[in-house]
Amino acid sequence: MINQKIITSWYVPIEVLTLRRWLVVATIVNIGMLTFDFLRGDDQLLLIGFIGCASIAALRASLPEPNNPRQRNIAIVISFLVALFGTYRLISMPFSMFNFWLNAWMIAPGIIALYWLSNRAVSVWATRELSVSAIEYGLKRNFYLQKQHENIGSHLTLLHFAVITLIPIIWIFDIAISPGNALGGDIGDAFSGEHFSKILKGDSFWIWFRNSLIVSVGTSLLGLVIAIPAGYAFSRYKFTGRDVSMFAFLLVQMFPGIIILVPYFLVMKTLGLLNSHLGLILAYCVTALPLCVWMLKGFFDTVPRELEEAATLDGCNQFQVFTKVVLPLSMPAVAVTALFSFLAAWNEFLLALTFNTSNDMYTLPVGLASLISATGQAWGDFAAASILVSLPVALLFLFFQKFLIEGLSAGGVKG
Repeated sequence: MINQKIITSWYVPIEVLTLRRWLVVATIVNIGMLTFDFLRGDDQLLLIGFIGCASIAALRASLPEPNNPRQRNIAIVISFLVALFGTYRLISMPFSMFNFWLNAWMIAPGIIALYWLSNRAVSVWATRELSVSAIEYGLKRNFYLQKQHENIGSHLTLLHFAVITLIPIIWIFDIAISPGNALGGDIGDAFSGEHFSKILKGDSFWIWFRNSLIVSVGTSLLGLVIAIPAGYAFSRYKFTGRDVSMFAFLLVQMFPGIIILVPYFLVMKTLGLLNSHLGLILAYCVTALPLCVWMLKGFFDTVPRELEEAATLDGCNQFQVFTKVVLPLSMPAVAVTALFSFLAAWNEFLLALTFNTSNDMYTLPVGLASLISATGQAWGDFAAASILVSLPVALLFLFFQKFLIEGLSAGGVKG
């Protein structure tokens, strides 16, 4: 009786503990994977998928308890059925790496559960009473294997979601390197550089690129010139209308940008700024300014006032305190703010489409949209241009990742 209480209270083989946790994850992932069967319109595979998900849930519910060999045998049978359902789905689909990965989340849990429930540690635990020494050995074994199981399971789950995230990128890249303009076909079935060559050798892409670069860099620089002193003023000074102004910045962010499209257009037309870089720069700065000011204010709040007081005692005026003490310490936040302003201008479509009617003034988003029209869809050219457009953004994140981490985390805690 004492041994039974010890077994029930303290010892469960690490294989059963791991299955209890990760079969829940496998069930959730497989339910999410049924979306692809639904989009394909394959009712038979969708039904088998539902049965497979129910089988994984049943396997989780039937995991054995100590001294219950019958329950262990039932779990082994269900494990075999889970692997069988996944294998049938796999052979019923055209073979591809995606379909293999899709069904591996049903096959692997079944095979792993079948292997673990049949091994000696689980078999002995589920079929007979254990001695105190056996329990001690099992607990020691759990201690050494638990971290390994957790790491493998966590990395596989994260890898799965990383693959799901990369699927659109892989698909676009395959379209870009495939001949013709078809959206279908197997990934990697043909290779061609015609789309990249057409885009890079054409004049339109470089015109769009130049316009986007001018507007994005101009938006970042002008936004920083306005947002840095504004954020510092809101952080350090108490003045009439301060709280109202900060609330107004937040209030502006609550409304979608499309509602100011008509007033923007009328103002730009009155000022003669349509089809100009300056018009877009001013519009983007006004749109991004509230967020930039709030981000910089949050970082300036974390800079100790004692540093400014010490610089004042050393003979610095307020401008020197700001430029020589506060601003150098705030460079991570400035870099993050500049990057966000750049990205907002680089990716913006609606205002650029409304304010510019000439192909010579199109930015990259508007230029890419012009490749897909009602009379013709140059999907290959569109995919190639999309990849080229994303490269500057990826490089910026790569080079500024250190500043991004510091800038995003530094304003989170005031001290």
